[in-house]
Amino acid sequence: MVAIRKALPQPGGALHLTDSGLETDLIFHHGVDLPHFAAFPLLGREAGRALLAHYYDEHARLAVDAGLPMILETPTWRASPDWAELLGYDAAALRSVNRDAVDTLLDVRARHPEAALVISGCIGPRADAYQAGTVTADEARGYHTAQVEAFASTDCDVVSALTLTSVDEAVGVVQAAVEADLPVVVSFTVETDGRLPDGTSLDDAVQQTDARTDGAAQYFMVNCAHPDHVEPALASAGPSRQRLVGVRANASRASHAELDDAESLDEGDALELGAGLTDLRRRYPALSVLGGCCGTDVRHVRAIAALAAGA
Repeated sequence: MVAIRKALPQPGGALHLTDSGLETDLIFHHGVDLPHFAAFPLLGREAGRALLAHYYDEHARLAVDAGLPMILETPTWRASPDWAELLGYDAAALRSVNRDAVDTLLDVRARHPEAALVISGCIGPRADAYQAGTVTADEARGYHTAQVEAFASTDCDVVSALTLTSVDEAVGVVQAAVEADLPVVVSFTVETDGRLPDGTSLDDAVQQTDARTDGAAQYFMVNCAHPDHVEPALASAGPSRQRLVGVRANASRASHAELDDAESLDEGDALELGAGLTDLRRRYPALSVLGGCCGTDVRHVRAIAALAAGA
């Protein structure tokens, strides 16, 4: 049976919220140890499933209160072969856990029928999210196919590749999703200068990815960067600006290197973050997806909803 998928955001359309920084929330607010920053192993433990349910239920209730649709990402940013091997998962177990992650969010949707929830199968980069990517497009396509195919066997609405650092990896993910007949979103991360870790401008990254995939991605996003770091990338973008539909922002203004070395959580200021994203939406009307990334939790998304919804 073919899944009936939820409608996805459109450039300049109605505001959609996202969830927040799942991993940093679990580590710093709940004292959970996440080896290799991987949240998906929690699905295999009763206590872990309860924590995930609490996190997603909080966000679903916020979506209802705000009267806005929300995109929920599965806890699978690290649920790809190389990372899974480090955590003791073989191919069969990995496929199962990606499917279970979608089922977890389908349960959230069932518990909150009044919420307009889009379920996204989350894909992360093959290597470190803060380093310039070295994988080729063909390698990325082969590597990410297993996770994409696992999601394609579920009723998720879309797959989203978050925190990508190179055009080649973005191209490979899009190609894998096209083969699996799944809508796909690409989200790059940028440094404090608004450029990808390898120096590519965000504008070039979007244009190159579209050129090499016949524009197959639903839209593009930026994540794991403060609004102050995203703004110059949007300001300098040309035709690709209409393809940049979302920002999942860090609460902290720190660089990726500084965040890597930090021993405590920089939560920033929720209202300031909400104001920053609201200003971006005013200045760049194509933006219709706003939410949080590292250092954020439901409080930050609540502030984003309160400020951006009236912008």
